[in-house]
Amino acid sequence: MASSPHPLLNRASFLTLTMLFEGGLALVGWILGWFAGIDPLAHLIFSWPAFGLAVVGTLPLMVLFWLSYHFPVGPLEPIKRFLIETLGPYLNTCRWYDLLLIALLAGICEELFFRGFLQPWIEAAGGTTLGLIGSNLIFALAHFITYAYALLAGLMGTYLGLLLDAGGQRNLLIPMLVHTIYDFFALLIVARAFRLKRTSRTL
Repeated sequence: MASSPHPLLNRASFLTLTMLFEGGLALVGWILGWFAGIDPLAHLIFSWPAFGLAVVGTLPLMVLFWLSYHFPVGPLEPIKRFLIETLGPYLNTCRWYDLLLIALLAGICEELFFRGFLQPWIEAAGGTTLGLIGSNLIFALAHFITYAYALLAGLMGTYLGLLLDAGGQRNLLIPMLVHTIYDFFALLIVARAFRLKRTSRTL
């Protein structure tokens, strides 16, 4: 009977580390925004149309993640293995509401930095296209695990950057919600996949 490796961090430590990292990213966005004269939340508008656009905008990402997870061809296989074997043990210690908290932290804090501060800052210097491309090159590098993972992160960041203006009026709420819902969906799948794999090993 094989036993699964214990995570290096317990549930409380993992959540604390996540909060510190994501919160730190948001704090950096605020500080840099203050120096640059940019309010990262200037375009955060709560409205029902924005919620609707976010739900619709998340569906393609969820479908693509589900397909890539169930049919991991080529470079997608190492990504799936990394998520299950490296992230899975930590997610397994969490409750569903912990995963929701992690998704909220990622969606709010990362979007505050990348779409609330960085994209407008680069836009001010080089225009809309450069702002979109430049901010998401950095977004891709920040998610560099493998080349394929970085590429996918960059493409997703570009999609989120386009959603920033999807409603005809710039609204940070849309990419924040899309990022949160997608991450929650992905975290649930990875946690479930790890548990199934661990169960199969003990049989």
